[in-house]
Amino acid sequence: MNAIPESVDVALDSPAKTNLLNFDKPSLEDFFTELGEKPFRATQVLKWLYHQRVTDFEAMTNLSAALRHQLVDIADFCLPEIITEQLSDDGTIKWALRLDVGNDIEMVFIPEGTRGTLCISSQVGCALACTFCSTARQGFNRNLSTAEIVGQLWLAIERIPLGRRVTNIVFMGMGEPLLNFDNVVRSAQLMKDDLAFGLARKRITISTSGIVPAIDRLREVTDVALAVSLHAPNDELRDELVPINKKYPIRELLAACKRYATVNPGGKITFEYVMLEGVNDSPELAHELVRVLSHVPSKVNLIPFNSFPNSGYQTSSQQAIDRFRDILSKAGFMTVTRKTRGDDIDAACGQLVGKVADRSRRYRRFEGKPQ
Repeated sequence: MNAIPESVDVALDSPAKTNLLNFDKPSLEDFFTELGEKPFRATQVLKWLYHQRVTDFEAMTNLSAALRHQLVDIADFCLPEIITEQLSDDGTIKWALRLDVGNDIEMVFIPEGTRGTLCISSQVGCALACTFCSTARQGFNRNLSTAEIVGQLWLAIERIPLGRRVTNIVFMGMGEPLLNFDNVVRSAQLMKDDLAFGLARKRITISTSGIVPAIDRLREVTDVALAVSLHAPNDELRDELVPINKKYPIRELLAACKRYATVNPGGKITFEYVMLEGVNDSPELAHELVRVLSHVPSKVNLIPFNSFPNSGYQTSSQQAIDRFRDILSKAGFMTVTRKTRGDDIDAACGQLVGKVADRSRRYRRFEGKPQ
């Protein structure tokens, strides 16, 4: 782990001031209207913040002097603090970010060719307790604010190597994004907005473990890509691996996915399936997965399990993964085995951890798990 030299001004949120990173265009327009200003001030400030990357209000020369002085007094631009940066042998970069006392999160940048994917967090920890996920072992503290979510992208743009850029965003870091619905959606809107980061909708993917009402609500307010952490083709097994399935079983989940596919870029839902040796990787389960997904426009990502201490699981053999993939492919499903990236710095899928002032006591679920 390496200490990070200061590259941008970093400050913790001040309760006395309004962090403008929390606002998308409509909410920033409301902010200026309440100040007695015209709504177009929002467009001006967004361009300064995101296009020019100017955070000094006094330097925003197309604002009146009186408004600039007022903003200095009542508003600020606060980012998470980078506390460590780790570089993998394969070029993957992982950052640990300090949010407040007792709460750190992690984000990961994965370069590949001309593509650069940033995996960001949406919560401090996670309350869903999926049994194969390292984040789940830490428990849960709180949702991230919009500023703490978009701040991850802001910081990554500052830190990634020259010649690289962020082309894709995946909400697949710490937390369940759809349990932080409003802040995640507002962040995604900023990522799409040409006045902010200007990413295409197909370049932004929100992942979920299966919060059915939120999937339907998401369909009404945005059109970004959706990925679903499925990991099992039947309720009995999924209840064990992904406990939220007890509340929203597979039939209800897939019905919601089929509805979302009408707005999903490309018309397909991505299903994530972590490969666990002797648990969910048999040919019989592959054929069962073919049957349950037969009526849902789908593509499937097979994810070799990334080990962490005392997980109780092993990754499937390459032979088992290839056999599982071939069954799905022969049935007509676009199926990709995800390449493991950053595992030498614990940055691979399911390995992200931070520092969580746990309020959920969810860790007790794992007491007695095979060591």
